[in-house]
Amino acid sequence: MEKTRVPETEISIEEKLRALYGLQLVDSEIDKIKILRGELPLEVQDLEDEVAGLETRINNLKDEVAGLEQAVNLEITESLAHIKKYEDQQNNVRNNREYDSLSKEIEFQTLEIELSNKKIKEFNIQTEEKRALVADAEAALTERAGDLDNKRKELDEIIEDTRKEEENLLNQSVEIEARIEERLITAYKRIRLNARNGLAVVTVKRDACGGCFNQIPPQRQLDIKSRKKIIVCEYCGRILVDDEIIGGVTE
Repeated sequence: MEKTRVPETEISIEEKLRALYGLQLVDSEIDKIKILRGELPLEVQDLEDEVAGLETRINNLKDEVAGLEQAVNLEITESLAHIKKYEDQQNNVRNNREYDSLSKEIEFQTLEIELSNKKIKEFNIQTEEKRALVADAEAALTERAGDLDNKRKELDEIIEDTRKEEENLLNQSVEIEARIEERLITAYKRIRLNARNGLAVVTVKRDACGGCFNQIPPQRQLDIKSRKKIIVCEYCGRILVDDEIIGGVTE
């Protein structure tokens, strides 16, 4: 919804105070909805990150297993190819020197095959270890994916239950903001951002600020009740209104 601000001259200080307090009431209701959702959005995000991490880990482990197997098999295949080549060359040698040289090459490649076979045994041990890691990661993935699904459903239900109420409140917030000049809205939002409970506009209760509960001098209370200017708490910086202003505010 596009905000069309009312010119500052068309709204009195008292009306501004009523509007600011009304805005605070609406925004506090929106805050309650967000509190109702609690940590669920963060929990869902954490679970999504954890599931993605487990999927990456599983894929990396599987790639490592495939890489080890491919490397060992390639070594054996190359050694067998060399042996075949040298055996064929032995049939066409011209002297004993060439024959002996080829025999040594064949012997070397045979040793390479034996070494590769030893690597296969080591590889099998590593493979079993990595498969165990894969199994553990897949079990964890299944569990966390189930948790993620449940949390998403829980969050979706809360969002759906509060969707209309939140939309109405957000529309009210926009409409009220449009009646207040930008300077005040900026200050209001800054105070809300810095306030622990999100309260930027509070009433005077029992001669004290409704936000920080520090005592307010009698003369300052009279100024607040007069609604002739916007007064903030000298301790916490919140905008102060008298409790009788509540009767003129429509939530």
